Amino acid sequence: MSRRIAPLPHRHVLTLPAMPAAVRTARETTQQLLAEWGISPRHPAVDPALLILSELVTNSVRHAAALSPNVTVSYAAGHDTLVFAVHDRHPYRPHLPAPPAAATVRDGAKGLATVMELTAGLAGTAVVHEDGDGGGKSICITLPL
Repeated sequence: MSRRIAPLPHRHVLTLPAMPAAVRTARETTQQLLAEWGISPRHPAVDPALLILSELVTNSVRHAAALSPNVTVSYAAGHDTLVFAVHDRHPYRPHLPAPPAAATVRDGAKGLATVMELTAGLAGTAVVHEDGDGGGKSICITLPL
């Protein structure tokens, strides 16, 4: 991954084969990490964060697996911030639609529109970072807690 998550006290990196089971494993790992880090599963950001993460890992598995045999999820958290980034080595850099565009997005991009709506609804940010060699990217989500 070409970008690092901001220095926060809690950190973890998970690399998985780009297969459908990666979505479930990433979600379960996220739930376990949040609990270990003292973030309540009832916190209003947790369910949307899990859905965002699931969408991003699903996109990597569906669209990048041919060029990226692995997907990597990097996590970081502090007392008021949760950050996660989903990385694959496919060179396509997706456009992140503005949240109100969800109803007008073409079928193939509805997952990213959902990601953007949920992120904006939590006053978070989403950014695509291209790898330095142009051969991959990370989609980084930052959510306030």
